[in-house]
Amino acid sequence: MPDLVLLRHGQSTWNAEGLFTGWVDVDLTPQGEDEARQAGALLLAEQDRGLDLTVLHTSVLTRAVRTANLALDVLGRSWIPVRRHWRLNERHYGALQGKNKKDTTAESGIDQVNIWRRSYSTRPPAIDPAHHPVHDRRYSDVPASALPASECLADVFSRMVPYWEDVIVPDLRSRSGVLVVAHGNSLRALAKYLLALSDEEIVGLEIPTGVPWWFSLSDDLSVLEEKLLGDPEAIKAAKEATAHQAG
Repeated sequence: MPDLVLLRHGQSTWNAEGLFTGWVDVDLTPQGEDEARQAGALLLAEQDRGLDLTVLHTSVLTRAVRTANLALDVLGRSWIPVRRHWRLNERHYGALQGKNKKDTTAESGIDQVNIWRRSYSTRPPAIDPAHHPVHDRRYSDVPASALPASECLADVFSRMVPYWEDVIVPDLRSRSGVLVVAHGNSLRALAKYLLALSDEEIVGLEIPTGVPWWFSLSDDLSVLEEKLLGDPEAIKAAKEATAHQAG
């Protein structure tokens, strides 16, 4: 039976500053680097108990790439093959990208910001065309029509599931374990699919930075068991901090 581990990148510089990040390519903070190494240590402990990760999937954003590299260094698996894809990117926050979450709450009200942050089907305002991802070199081979100017979680779900079915599933069927290092919303979208969560249930799901989420899957890839690795109290505090970023 294959194992799947989902890992949200460690704290980024814009996480620390309380900014909407989306597709903006920011790096990890020193705390984020420590979170990535701690994730690697938690995975190493599971490896001693039989976890065998043999392929890595990441987004094309630096914070996910560096988290994966740091974790795999600790795990002693920097040699495993890597697949990177924009479909694993964070949700595109449109015109909110770069704005402070608490300032935006003060300007637009907590109800509106909560809709932008957590509504399943409401997109934030679109980004200025001058800053559209079509101008980013890393997406030069992606059709312009596929690149978003803003996304809701439903949009992320729609781009995430085909990647799951076309790329991750074949790896799960041919390998013993798959590690996916991505972002809060791309992993929320995948969790919605794997756990068959409703549109209402997914609103309350928080995924803390740097905490491995292990899934044991059946031969038909349904979820037999899942758990977050690490200290339960620390995980609870990290979830609460994420939930209250907008004040």
